[in-house]
Amino acid sequence: MSKLEIRGLRWWIIGLLMLGSIVNYLTRSALAVAAPTLMSNLGISEQQYSWIIGAFQGALMLQPLCGYVLDVLGLRIGFAIFAIAWSLISMAHGLARNWQSFAALRGLLGFAEGCANPAGMKATAEWFPARERGLAGGIFNLGASVGSMLAPPLVAWAILAYNWQAAFIVTGLIGLAWAALWLTFYHAPARHPALSAREREYIASGQEKHLASDGSRPSVWKLLRQRNFWGIALPRFLADPTWGTLTFWAPLYLSTTRHFDLKQIAMFAWMPFLAADFGCLCGGAIVMALQKRGVDLINARRWAFTVGASLMTGMAFVGSVKSPYAAIALLSLGGFAHQTLSVTVITMSSDLFKQNEVATVAGLAGTFGNAGLLIFNLVIGSLVAAIGYTPFFIGLAALDLAGAAVLWTVVRERNGSFSIPADHVEQR
Repeated sequence: MSKLEIRGLRWWIIGLLMLGSIVNYLTRSALAVAAPTLMSNLGISEQQYSWIIGAFQGALMLQPLCGYVLDVLGLRIGFAIFAIAWSLISMAHGLARNWQSFAALRGLLGFAEGCANPAGMKATAEWFPARERGLAGGIFNLGASVGSMLAPPLVAWAILAYNWQAAFIVTGLIGLAWAALWLTFYHAPARHPALSAREREYIASGQEKHLASDGSRPSVWKLLRQRNFWGIALPRFLADPTWGTLTFWAPLYLSTTRHFDLKQIAMFAWMPFLAADFGCLCGGAIVMALQKRGVDLINARRWAFTVGASLMTGMAFVGSVKSPYAAIALLSLGGFAHQTLSVTVITMSSDLFKQNEVATVAGLAGTFGNAGLLIFNLVIGSLVAAIGYTPFFIGLAALDLAGAAVLWTVVRERNGSFSIPADHVEQR
């Protein structure tokens, strides 16, 4: 073995991508933790706060453009450009002085950060055999949970030690440091100097031949005419509002309804995201366990989504329990359940579409996910002062069950779907 070759390089690559996802979600979550301070200092109302979030979510709906750029430019250069952009935009948040300037900056940030999921799914499709993509996708999606989990203590520390502007500067600097790491260590599988011939062959032999890249640029119109696209886009439309609620509204809910102060938010608001970390791994583990028992890949993913949707019913009771700690526990169950199902449906873009289409498909599906989040967010902003949060927690549980129904009825397997033989032993 050459001294440059790294054993199990694909897992190091997904670890680097997970680190990028951590930074991405840490940056986008900073505003939610700082929201009570900002809204008080700058006189921003709940309605105006929903518009600020809406600008971010509206821009995230441009994920197909991000995915197309990644498919055309390649992951190394494309992802670095977006990471540098979101880092600089985050730092510019410190210059905002009213809700309008925050909304403009959040819109720019949303566009730049929309590259994360398309990049992760494209890398998963290129670097992993089909049998490992569920686990790899789960590891990558840990970044969303870990980044959101780190935001409350880090942002609270920055505000208490310095000011709210410092929170955005710190997260921006972290993003620039990661972009430098990415440019230094990432290369495509075909050109990576540390990838051994044996591992390259192992990856290629475990990938569906009918999903290999044909070298063409993806056609958005062609993708939109495929039922399998709608089979993953519609469940994301229904399920993604949960993550937006946990990220953008949970700290404000704990502050206004449960009467937590900033220190208490720092102590408890990260817990749903810690639970979500385990959900990321649970989704992949369910899929791998079912495949080993003869269930084909697509049905295994559908069952994992259904398990997550069933667990999400517990979140319907967040607003009705009297104990704030019980509410935290139910929010944490929601985080676990959501990531169990979310990583499943997100990964399906790499199971159903060609490698040169994966980032574009993930981006298009992300558009629908963020459209659902945007609509849910604007409704919360308009009605929460009048009716409270309880109806929205109930709605989140119902939406995920509807998403499971869509996944079972719309998605059709592509030729080449397979299960893992019970006696399969992974090559190294």
